[in-house]
Amino acid sequence: MTPSLTPIPRGPILSCLVLVLSLALGLSPAPVRAQNLFAPAIFVNDQVVTRYDIQQRVRMLTLFRAPGDINRLAREQLIDERLKMEAARVMGVDLPEDMVAEGMEEFAARANMTAEELIAGLGQSGVSEESFRAFVRAGIVWREVTRARFSRQVSVGEAEIERATRALSGQAPVRVLLSEIILPVTSLADAEDKQVLATRIAQSRNEAEFAEFARRHSAAPSARVGGRMNWQALSDLPPGLAQVALALGPGEISEPLPIEGGIALIMLRDIEEGAPPAPQYSAIEYAAYYIPGGRSAQALARAAQVRAMVDTCDDLYGVAHGQPPEVLERGALPPEEIPADIAAELAPLDPGEVSTRLTRANGQTLVFLMLCGRSPKLDEELPSIENLTNFIRNQRIQSLAEGYLAQLRAEARIVEP
Repeated sequence: MTPSLTPIPRGPILSCLVLVLSLALGLSPAPVRAQNLFAPAIFVNDQVVTRYDIQQRVRMLTLFRAPGDINRLAREQLIDERLKMEAARVMGVDLPEDMVAEGMEEFAARANMTAEELIAGLGQSGVSEESFRAFVRAGIVWREVTRARFSRQVSVGEAEIERATRALSGQAPVRVLLSEIILPVTSLADAEDKQVLATRIAQSRNEAEFAEFARRHSAAPSARVGGRMNWQALSDLPPGLAQVALALGPGEISEPLPIEGGIALIMLRDIEEGAPPAPQYSAIEYAAYYIPGGRSAQALARAAQVRAMVDTCDDLYGVAHGQPPEVLERGALPPEEIPADIAAELAPLDPGEVSTRLTRANGQTLVFLMLCGRSPKLDEELPSIENLTNFIRNQRIQSLAEGYLAQLRAEARIVEP
């Protein structure tokens, strides 16, 4: 799978985009004073965020219905974007315009719009195309910077993919030992503060630090024990959370996960895999060749002769050639639809193996029974190996990227005159 463009904003922005823009198209931008509009509002090292930049971002976030303090969020985003662009210049990352245009189209497509339609809608509410372009550019640039910086540090081994595939498909019981933190969000004004706190928690250096955050801030019942949960089967977790847990290594913390009424974070403390359960099959294919004479010496000799002639079920067609059609029966049935005596004989067989213990017609007919094959029961929603590999890799790069951005912020000179 070619990794798709990582969503550039955080939070429930796109889900309301179509509705908000449809309402916004009837709005005209409020008049603004041009005086000092392009004066510096924030200095970020050697870069400037102007009042116009902030005004534009506030309008955009309002249209996207971003939660929390919009003015504060706009300033924080623009500071981060200046740091991201500076990191890109240091690393020599430069985007061609066609990549930015593709990113704008992809962003708009998530709201079932074209980039042209989205730009027109933003424009009618006072957001310039260049402001939207800069917003998209910063997101793509950061994706390229973090991939270039961390991709060699992040590896996903075959054993990890195999374990994840077995776990998600139910082919092996996997138990996980998790710690959790649930941050309740009580209002839009509270959402931004909780997102900032969640980002800090995601950068915890060890289990003890994560546990202290849980005791102080988590709304889950496990808060009193530092968020520690007991062993639980991976299959008991919601599918999305199971994939997140599988992407973590012991001691690693997930990104903040939006849930109803709050934000969740999990730390994987340990993981163990048990013995594989009995495989599940959607169909079992077998062939029965009927030999008259029951268990007589003549019938058993004929069965031995047939066995020497065939290696697969298809070979039985040649054996039965010229005989009445009813002497050869072949079918593929779900396990629960196979007659019990036949199912019992097939159970220990491998494909191509034969049983001659059954009879039919009151013992007058010997059944030459051959197993043709078994079709495993597949989970149609199971991600492909490529998708799973990219999911785990991107989760780990994202975790490293958040720490890197926090480092850039700590080292930056950020001044608001």
